[in-house]
Amino acid sequence: MSPVSSFRLINAPEKYFEDMLRDISDAKRYIYMEFYKFYNDKIGNSFRDALVKKARQGVEVKVLIDSWGADVAESYFQELTDNGGEVQFFTKIKFVIDFFTKNHRRNHRKMLIIDDHISWIGSGNITEYSLSWRELMLRLEGEIALSFKKVFNLDFKIYNTYLYEKNSYIRLIRHGDYEIVRDVPSITKKRINRKFIQLIKNADHEVIIETPYFLPGYNLRKALMDACKRGVEVTVIVPQFSDVMLIDIIRNRYLGPLHQEGLKFLYYLPTNLHSKAMLVDNQVFAIGSPNFDYRSFRYMHEIVLIGREPAIIAQLRDHMDETIRESIPFNYQKWRYRPRLQKFVEWLLLPFRHFF
Repeated sequence: MSPVSSFRLINAPEKYFEDMLRDISDAKRYIYMEFYKFYNDKIGNSFRDALVKKARQGVEVKVLIDSWGADVAESYFQELTDNGGEVQFFTKIKFVIDFFTKNHRRNHRKMLIIDDHISWIGSGNITEYSLSWRELMLRLEGEIALSFKKVFNLDFKIYNTYLYEKNSYIRLIRHGDYEIVRDVPSITKKRINRKFIQLIKNADHEVIIETPYFLPGYNLRKALMDACKRGVEVTVIVPQFSDVMLIDIIRNRYLGPLHQEGLKFLYYLPTNLHSKAMLVDNQVFAIGSPNFDYRSFRYMHEIVLIGREPAIIAQLRDHMDETIRESIPFNYQKWRYRPRLQKFVEWLLLPFRHFF
């Protein structure tokens, strides 16, 4: 029996916010939320108020949000905690001498789990400012929610712990034909990075990647270039302008050389492309929270769902085809003759690529 009975891919934030709030409203036993960003705005307030209502009804409510990503204080959730809800801020900011080292490791995961039956995973945060962005959230019904529940409880347990036994928190979870792959901050382990390299190495025909930030390390770049040499069509779709300008500048330095090695780059035009997904040979999908950059693979708590369900792949392919239709190709000649000042700034920022 498949651990997933039904599913739906949604790329419009307004729509998946509406559906998430409906799922929360229907919850009978528990609601577990884990998000990188949770803002004090119209969207954040609607979720907070919905959680308060369920807590008053006796539903178990647990919320885990990242201290760096959120713009709310503990007092923002006072009514929720007064009614029995639990809220934790992942790794609170510490003003110490090694400020950067202590605070750079963040929880970038985005999950919602309800009643052992419904689970959400993907790229979206609980914020109003991203309403116009192109995101990607996967809603699943079925017992795979039990696996996501296990992940959440482990994360909730170490919400403010700097040292812990990492292997327990990155162990591969197989649930039927699905795999849940997790990362914790580590320069050596990088489980998601390694899994992506494996998928790319096994590709026969096509690899399509959607990511807001593209700063892959050497091994991942080599896997992509080697795939092109084998005749695999590799397409990477990024926003023309993301919400982090410095990453766009550093990214630009990579595009020309990789284009010369056969990679096809597309710029998404309408708005910020924030979805995070990979499709290999129309046979394997990967959907989750990580970006294709150093920071996600080295310093962040990330999670990705990998599977071979044909119907999910069909929905993801439709999503990606639509993204491609609204994108323009990278212009190598324009890149080659870009201003010297731009090249200098790229060179100047390149040593800091691990930290964006």
